[in-house]
Amino acid sequence: MNILDYKLYYFLGVGGIGMSALARFFNHHGKTVVGYDKTATVLTKALESEGIDCHYSEEIDTLLAVLKDFQPHEVLVVYTPAVPVTHAEYVYLLKNNYRILKRSQVLGAITEGYKTIAIGGTHGKTTTTTMVAHILKEAGLNITAFMGGISQNYATNLLLGEAGDENMLVVVEADEYDRSFLTLSPYIALITSCDADHLDIYGDASSVVESYRLFSQRVRKDGVLVVKKNVDNEIKPEGSRLIYSLNLNTEYQAHSIRVEDGFFVFGVQSPVQSIDRVVLGLPGLHNVENATAAIAIVQKLGVASDVIVKALRSFIGVKRRFDFRYRSAETVLVDDYAHHPEELKATIGAARQLFPGRYITGVFQPHLFSRTRDFADAFAASLSLLDECILLDIYPAREQPIPGITSEWLAEKMTTSRVKVMNRESALEELKINGRDILLTMGAGNIDALADQLAVALENRK
Repeated sequence: MNILDYKLYYFLGVGGIGMSALARFFNHHGKTVVGYDKTATVLTKALESEGIDCHYSEEIDTLLAVLKDFQPHEVLVVYTPAVPVTHAEYVYLLKNNYRILKRSQVLGAITEGYKTIAIGGTHGKTTTTTMVAHILKEAGLNITAFMGGISQNYATNLLLGEAGDENMLVVVEADEYDRSFLTLSPYIALITSCDADHLDIYGDASSVVESYRLFSQRVRKDGVLVVKKNVDNEIKPEGSRLIYSLNLNTEYQAHSIRVEDGFFVFGVQSPVQSIDRVVLGLPGLHNVENATAAIAIVQKLGVASDVIVKALRSFIGVKRRFDFRYRSAETVLVDDYAHHPEELKATIGAARQLFPGRYITGVFQPHLFSRTRDFADAFAASLSLLDECILLDIYPAREQPIPGITSEWLAEKMTTSRVKVMNRESALEELKINGRDILLTMGAGNIDALADQLAVALENRK
C-alpha cells in the first residue's frame, strides 16, 4: 500500500519531536491520527488542539477503543525505538499482525519520488535543517520540511508544500539513532559531524563512522554530498561532494569571521558565487559552520545570493537551541538541548563569545545512564568550562539505572570546585532566591520545564 492509503495512523510515542511532525503530516492529509505517549507535554497538547487524539495510559482497553472502527489492514502503526518492546500496546499490536513501521521507515516512504535534502550529523542537524528550510521557503520554492525541533520563525516542526507537485523539495533531518537515516535516498545529503554517540546502539566510535559512510553512499547518482572538512577526512566518502570549513582551503569556506553588535558577520567563498557579508543572529562558530553548509545546499538548488543573505539575517533559530528565554542588563537565561560533550562545549563557548567576562552558571541534566558512562570524562571537561555548574539527576529516558553511574559520580570528575548536585525543585528554589548573571539550562530530558519556571520567576522579579 501507498503510505497515504491507510485510514488510521496510530503513533506509539507521538510526543517525540520527529513523531509529532509525521502525525501532523498525516493529519493534514485528512487521515485519522491517534497517539500514545507516556506523559502530556506542551507538544502533545498542541497536537490535541490540532485534532489529533492523544492518550497517556498503557491500558489495552484504550487501544481497543481506538481500533474498533478499523480493520487491521486499514491501520498503520508508527513507533519510535524510545518505546520499549515490552510496552503493552506494542506487544498487542505485534501479536495481532498490525503493520508496524519505525518512524524512519515512514519518512523514507514519504520522501520517495521527491528531491530530498537529508541533513545528518551528531551535532548541528536540527539547526541546519531548519535553516535550509527557511532559506528555501524565503526563496519561494515549494517545500515540505520535517524538522527535528520547533522553528522559531514558523512555530512548528513541519512545513507543508503543495501536494501533487513532482518538483516539490522535501527537507528532512536525518537521524543517526538506530541507523534510521539509512532508509533515505537523498538528492542532497549533508553530514555536519560524526562524533561518537549512541554507543548503546553502535558499540564503538568506528561503527558510528561506518554508518555515516553508508549514509553518504545513499545519495542519488545525480545528487551531491555536502560534508565538513574533518568529516570528509574521517569517513572518506566516494563520489561527488562539496566540502566546507571555517578558514580552510575548501570549496565552501567561511572567512573574515567577527562579532558586530552581537551578530556573527562573515564572508563565504563559493564555487558558485561568493558572498561578501553574511549576518547571522545565532551565536557560536558552530552556527557559522552550519550556515556555510546551508549556503552550499541552497546554491546547489539555484537560490540567489541576495535571497540567501536576507533569509539568514531573518533566521531566528530553533526552540531549545541557544534559546534566549529571558534577557536583561543584569541576567540572561538561555535554554539549550545540548546533551553531548561537544554540544556543551559549543554552547558554553558561544556564551563566552557573546558575554565576555560575565559569570556563567550552567544547569545540566545528563541524558541516559549509558551516555553519561561512555562520555564521563568528556562531560566533566566540558562542564568544567563553566564558572559554576548545577547537575540534576540523570534523565533515564528509555533506560534502567546503571549501578554507580550518577550525577554525584560525574561531579567528582570535574575540575571546578563550584559544582552542586540537586534535584529540579531544589535548583529552582536556589536560582529563584540567589539569581545568577548568565544562566544556561542544558540537556535533552525535561529540563526545559525548569527553564520555563525560571523564565517566569525572572519576569516576575522585574
